[in-house]
Amino acid sequence: MSTPRPAPSRRPGLLAAGAATVTVVLWASAFVAIRSAGASYSPGALALGRLLSGALALGVFCLLRREGLPPRAAWPGIAVSGLLWFGFYMVALNWGEQLVDAGTAALVVNVGPLLIALLGARLLGDPLPPRLLAGLAVSFAGAVTVGLSMSGGGGTSLLGVVLCLLAAVGYAAGVVAQKPALGRASALQVTTFGCLIGAVVCLPFAGRLVREAAEAPVSATVNMVYLGLFPTALAFTTWAYALARTTAGRMGATTYAVPALVVLMSWLALGEVPGPLTLAGGALCLAGVAVSRSRRRTPAVPSGETPRARTRSAHRV
Repeated sequence: MSTPRPAPSRRPGLLAAGAATVTVVLWASAFVAIRSAGASYSPGALALGRLLSGALALGVFCLLRREGLPPRAAWPGIAVSGLLWFGFYMVALNWGEQLVDAGTAALVVNVGPLLIALLGARLLGDPLPPRLLAGLAVSFAGAVTVGLSMSGGGGTSLLGVVLCLLAAVGYAAGVVAQKPALGRASALQVTTFGCLIGAVVCLPFAGRLVREAAEAPVSATVNMVYLGLFPTALAFTTWAYALARTTAGRMGATTYAVPALVVLMSWLALGEVPGPLTLAGGALCLAGVAVSRSRRRTPAVPSGETPRARTRSAHRV
């Protein structure tokens, strides 16, 4: 008589879901902080200050945990993600958001999760289940709705749209490059050295950062440091932790919750009351994330009976 197999622990899945939630909330808060700091810092200087703050915090944490250098096999993915996501993406996004209104920027950048799913399927062999595709479609419709509802308050620059599109491409390529590295190095190692590489890429903006920091109000500098410590150091680490435990496409779909949270945070922190269309778009974003992360339920197997035995029994009936 066969004994029933113990049920698999749900703890790893819950930890990964919790890490993804931390990432989404902190990345949403970054939009509010960037809006404040971006009034006093240029795109490159803001990116460099953010990355230096993040790299310093991550470096201290690595020393405390006695994390060594990542294995050689992990360096290609770390280098590509550091160059494209930590470096190029942050500068391009900061620059693009200064040239287009918030709605247009949100709409264009949200092409990123779709690109992640497609690149992950093509380069990593990630599956594209119908639920993931349906969730991406629903969330993208929500992002479009949020973008349209927020547009109209400013002009649209072709250069700004191109920069936001390039930022989305850099973001997607960086995530897909990071995924294999997480199979060879820890989330903390991948994040720390990716952030450090991004800071090195942005070093040409060091002179501008020094000049602007001398003139910027304290609130803008505090927001820049906040961006480095929380949406970068902490949120990118929790992102890497969750990404190591799921597919790139599923994690990319999770970030569609960011526009909905940005609407809520802007309402609470900046007093920007969202309209009905914005609220509807945010609800669609969250609904799409729920669909993309849901899994098909499988019938429970009776104790002591294997799925194959149950199949044979069903054929005999």
